[in-house]
Amino acid sequence: MSKIERPKETYARVLDYLPYGYLSDHRPVYQKKPIIQSIGEEYFVLLELVPKKGKIFNPYDKAYIGEGERDNIDHIKRRISYDDLTNSSQMELIGVIEEIVKEKEQEFVEFFNKSDSITSRFHHLEIIPGIGKKLMWDIIDERRRSPLKSFDDIEKRIKTLYHPKKLIAKRIEEEIKDKNIKYRTFSKGPSDGLLKRI
Repeated sequence: MSKIERPKETYARVLDYLPYGYLSDHRPVYQKKPIIQSIGEEYFVLLELVPKKGKIFNPYDKAYIGEGERDNIDHIKRRISYDDLTNSSQMELIGVIEEIVKEKEQEFVEFFNKSDSITSRFHHLEIIPGIGKKLMWDIIDERRRSPLKSFDDIEKRIKTLYHPKKLIAKRIEEEIKDKNIKYRTFSKGPSDGLLKRI
């Protein structure tokens, strides 16, 4: 049986930096190590990182966690779930996701341009919070005229679709929170996330 390929992140965004580890760790302070809770930029995998000695982080900071020499991260300790996140991480999550979506705008605009039907009755566009059948057809009609170019272009041409960046971020957050969610589109592995990575 072949081994299932797990997504590998190259960069992560900091959600919470714990200079003395978790409160639940009752070891003496000198035995504790700093911990970073983070989210990967490519597949939205939640990761626990161990920083190099003397390195301090703030939420939203970007850290290289790929192959080879890393400037600030000693190692990736483990994958974590939404339930493992601290209260601070949970509060920062949606804002950090929005920042990633903003930086990868073209990739997510292509989702609006290239998404297709999942079943005969359900379209990929409908997984986005607030997009029903009517709005779905408005988007499809617009992209048939000419490809959507940016989030601003989407808002300008589809008058009833507000803040597409926020809507996508909300869907990603939902996929991270609920491991049993139907039609996982954004937070999967290298072979099948974001319409197979556009």
